[in-house]
Amino acid sequence: MIQEKLSLLPEQPGCYLMKNKDGEIIYVGKAKNLKSRVRSYFTGSHDGKTQRLVMDIADFEYIVTRSPLEALILECNLIKKHRPRYNVMLKDDKSYPYIRLTRDKHPRLEVTRKLKKDGSKYFGPYPDAGAAKQTKKLLDRLFPLRKCRTLPKRVCLYYHLNQCLAPCEYPVDPDQYEEITKKITRFLNGGYPELVQELRKKMEEAAEQLQFERAKEYRDLISDIEAVMEKQNIVLNDQSDRDAFGYAADKGWMCVQVFFVRQGKLIEREVSIFPHYNEPEEEFLSFVAQFYHETPALPKEIHLPTGVDSDLIAGYLTGVHVHVPRRGLKKNLVNMAMENAKIALQERLRLMERDGEKTIQAIQNLGMAMGIGTPRRIEAFDNSNIQGADPVSAMVCYIDGKPEKKEYRKFKIRSVTGPDDYESMRETIRRRYQRVLKENLPLPDLILVDGGKGQMSAAADVLENELGLYIPVAGMVKDEKHRTARLLFGDPPQEVDLKRGTQEFYLIQRIQEEVHRFAVTFHRQTRGKNMIESRLDKIPGVGPKRKQQLFRHFGTIDNMKEATVEEYRKAGIGDQLARTIIEALRQS
Repeated sequence: MIQEKLSLLPEQPGCYLMKNKDGEIIYVGKAKNLKSRVRSYFTGSHDGKTQRLVMDIADFEYIVTRSPLEALILECNLIKKHRPRYNVMLKDDKSYPYIRLTRDKHPRLEVTRKLKKDGSKYFGPYPDAGAAKQTKKLLDRLFPLRKCRTLPKRVCLYYHLNQCLAPCEYPVDPDQYEEITKKITRFLNGGYPELVQELRKKMEEAAEQLQFERAKEYRDLISDIEAVMEKQNIVLNDQSDRDAFGYAADKGWMCVQVFFVRQGKLIEREVSIFPHYNEPEEEFLSFVAQFYHETPALPKEIHLPTGVDSDLIAGYLTGVHVHVPRRGLKKNLVNMAMENAKIALQERLRLMERDGEKTIQAIQNLGMAMGIGTPRRIEAFDNSNIQGADPVSAMVCYIDGKPEKKEYRKFKIRSVTGPDDYESMRETIRRRYQRVLKENLPLPDLILVDGGKGQMSAAADVLENELGLYIPVAGMVKDEKHRTARLLFGDPPQEVDLKRGTQEFYLIQRIQEEVHRFAVTFHRQTRGKNMIESRLDKIPGVGPKRKQQLFRHFGTIDNMKEATVEEYRKAGIGDQLARTIIEALRQS
């Protein structure tokens, strides 16, 4: 069927969607020529990652577009919608933090990753949340805006520290707010040297008046400003915002580096390393488009390396100057991004090669120590509950010593009442391997259970006596500090000779920590969901539809608890019910 469809492909631009046997879209790509691009997956030789993608393809479909630009836009939207498994670098919804100066009656500063057209001023992006929070903390000390999300009934400590005007108790002149917001805007737009001079003058005056404590406060503020703002290297003198891209590709992997220049300063870089399944130039263009997809805050300029279709990106990002610099500082910036991408990719590939060799040796040594051959596929189980409440189990899968996260599974315990770890393990093993047999899934070479002889016995009994499976089962035993101590195996169970510090011991340790993390995370999610449901269900007038409406608008219970009646009104909730919800949540 695939060969028939390949022969009918048009020689036009468009997008193609690869599907697995279940009809799930696993990869989305674009092409200037659909016929040649899609056919290339099924002809010739490929690296291991592309071979794996091709092995999973059971069908494909395509959408013809009028131009490569339309194909690029469509690709971004399809990836955003379907989140395909193999579009690793593009499905991350990460957004950069900004400092937001709200446009309220009493404005405040906050760090946010969401940009809204609400009249607020946004400054950034910052390289990470830590840098944004550090800058906001400094601004909170310098400028006396309100710090509270909801105004309290009386003044707080910030007022006594001269870091708030206390609008909760005292009237504030709007002109005073206007002056403060102008200073904040000037500071964040690169005007902090003026503030430093002003603070230095106040420090000297305080010292002359023998007010040494006050002078020390000014000195500390100056040091903090210089530490936060002056650690960046100036690279251009035109005070413009620009992003410079560079990339490198080798052995089926790609590294893209983005240098962020804000107000003429190189503030940080973003490094992304991912497997690619298309031509490097095409994959790079897809990355750039997805990088800015639905981002309202764009730089004035974007610099790309030579050899890529800058006109395509320019057509996608309207209002941004996209070009390939040929000489000067801008060209040097792109070259620096390219060189850093090459170095980072080579380093990652060398580390992956070393880790792969160590991991293969570790599973071989583990199999020899247990006398079972090399366990290429390992499945590990752990239970989690609090005094029997909301019991769950989880399974993680390691193939050739590496976690295969798409094979992870979660189980809500159905038949066990109370904190019975053995019966929970029996139910989990039964459900897992009944499904494996029913769907003809691959069997593991080794099963690991978090626990000792009891958990091992429960798992082995279900496997052998109920399912007729004879798979080696070992128990991962922890010490009193909840760290991996021993591995039990055999009948009767005996300690396997694994010395601490060896790669095979570290492998067992990693597996035990991973399955414990996965189980505990699932238990917290289950418990938290139940708690949230019960807290809202007890409020009169809040049914399933209104509950969904609240979560869609506020996102979390904490946001509902801290919101004002006016914010509930924007969510379509009446004032009386809003007061009831706020009171109930704050009491609970």
